Amino acid sequence: MALVVFDLDGTLVDSAPDIQKAANRMLADEGLDPLDLPTIISFVGNGLPKLVERVMTRTGLDPARHAELTALTSAHYNASPSALTLPYDGVPEALTALQKAGHSLALCTNKPQEPARAILKNLKLAHFFECVVGGDTLPVKKPDPAPLLHVLEQLGGGTALYVGDSEVDAETAVRAKVPFALFTKGYRKGPVDQIPHQHSFDAFAKLPDLVNQALAL
Repeated sequence: MALVVFDLDGTLVDSAPDIQKAANRMLADEGLDPLDLPTIISFVGNGLPKLVERVMTRTGLDPARHAELTALTSAHYNASPSALTLPYDGVPEALTALQKAGHSLALCTNKPQEPARAILKNLKLAHFFECVVGGDTLPVKKPDPAPLLHVLEQLGGGTALYVGDSEVDAETAVRAKVPFALFTKGYRKGPVDQIPHQHSFDAFAKLPDLVNQALAL
């Protein structure tokens, strides 16, 4: 039928609490106070190195230590990537419906592939996805279109829809020339009407019908 490609953080799963935990453990190692959840959410979207860079800027850490502190944060995160992470309501049911309708499902995220796969496995979502592309699969990350185009190539091409929650996802879809469905309850930074999209939804129970409508256009 079609290829439905998903972002992960803020789209399929609410992972910010685990990301916050890892970042704050790094800050504690440095003798610094923790950052609150809304601040961490505002840093999500461009991959872990960029998030750590934003944390360092906010807390006054030496930029020259970026590689070191990114590795430390990554180690904290990889040790427990899904303890506090949950799928958004209706995600398993929506994925089941899409799979039963014959759609091929894939993941395109800026999260490194290893923790992305661990989260899918731990949350019992891995069996839905025929392809997983992470932020370290290629030399570039979203919003470069290459990761999304790589997913489509791996699945043989065809009619596709990208489902995400953020400005980064929207730009990726625009640059890849793939229609975009915006999940409005994720980690976006700005108003919905300022994010390029062809479709939007605020609950995963609505997604199967949205996909059918999108493919009928």
